[in-house]
Amino acid sequence: MKYSCLNPIAPIGLNIFSDSYEKTDNVDEADVILVRSASMHDMEFSDNLKAIARAGAGYNNIPIEKCAEKGIVVFNTPGANANGVKELVIAGLILASRDIIGGVNWVQSIKDQPDVAKLVEKGKKQFVGKELKGKKLGVIGLGAIGVLVANAATHLGMTVYGYDPFISVDRAWSLSRSVIHVKNREDIYRDCDYITVHTPLIEDDDPNSNTKEMINKESIGKMKDGVVILNFSRGLLVNDNDMEEALKSGKVAKYVTDFPNDKTANMEGVIAIPHLGASTEESEDNCAMMAVKQLMDYIENGNIKNSVNFPNCDAGECVSEGRITILHRNIPKMLTQFTAAISVLDVNIANLVNKSRGNYAYTVIDVDTSVNGEVVKKLKDIEGVLKVRVVK
Repeated sequence: MKYSCLNPIAPIGLNIFSDSYEKTDNVDEADVILVRSASMHDMEFSDNLKAIARAGAGYNNIPIEKCAEKGIVVFNTPGANANGVKELVIAGLILASRDIIGGVNWVQSIKDQPDVAKLVEKGKKQFVGKELKGKKLGVIGLGAIGVLVANAATHLGMTVYGYDPFISVDRAWSLSRSVIHVKNREDIYRDCDYITVHTPLIEDDDPNSNTKEMINKESIGKMKDGVVILNFSRGLLVNDNDMEEALKSGKVAKYVTDFPNDKTANMEGVIAIPHLGASTEESEDNCAMMAVKQLMDYIENGNIKNSVNFPNCDAGECVSEGRITILHRNIPKMLTQFTAAISVLDVNIANLVNKSRGNYAYTVIDVDTSVNGEVVKKLKDIEGVLKVRVVK
């Protein structure tokens, strides 16, 4: 198997590849591709490409629908950089509460004057801030990062409210019992001194599901005067024009964002961080290792974990003589056609797993004999099949 890297990938991850994998600079001959930030929207994908792994959580640089239509599974690595982002969110809380940046810049402005120590004692009162202890923090989105932020904030002595109608069982088990669960965003808007958003960008007509510009004039109007808002998730979760107006009026005391743009970088009251959330050595290592392990499990066992365009599916290791995987459209009567195509060749099915996600589905079939080319050809000829692969 050949792999190609469109961006530098941490060696600790690439070293996980066994001797059965070979690196290539020619993406057209690659079986799998690893990528971080490189844009793939204008790329043409060869029929040989089986999977793409994004060493990070976001995947807007990858044309996932185009990949799905070609039977290319796209993976991401959610949670691998969660601790790095969590630590930066906590730093953002502190920076917004204690005017550290203003104080540091002021010291630099007086560093060449005589008796700096005396000037510091005289001028430090202009940078008086607030403590986090006893304040209320609202966490919107309790995924990998949101849960870590909520738990950490409880240890700072904050009263933490958490909102996520789609929280997974695993995340719920990880959430501190001290976190107060609320059932709508309005409770957080109304009660919290600090609000941090950790949701994906979702454009939906349903206001309960839509997250695009969820922080806007209307939602800000429901908040406390002097609220602090933090955004380490997606830039488009916040309406910049409405935020500028709220900062000017004092409704919002500070806006901390990890996604500065031409507007926010020039707005008073904004602490603009240059997208450093996952920029730690540990996060890059974790993302690389997770990406490689997911690719290898897919190539060697046909298992899918953390795909963004096909359903997750874990069939375990194959203990039968053969295993076939089929990426296909999620349309009626597909399974009956698969089983019919296999049984007509006197091949017995030992195990079958089928999962669906939206318009696409994935089927793993274990058989009691070695898989031959005739079986593969019959499966490929079925309408709606995108890609057939023999794993064993």
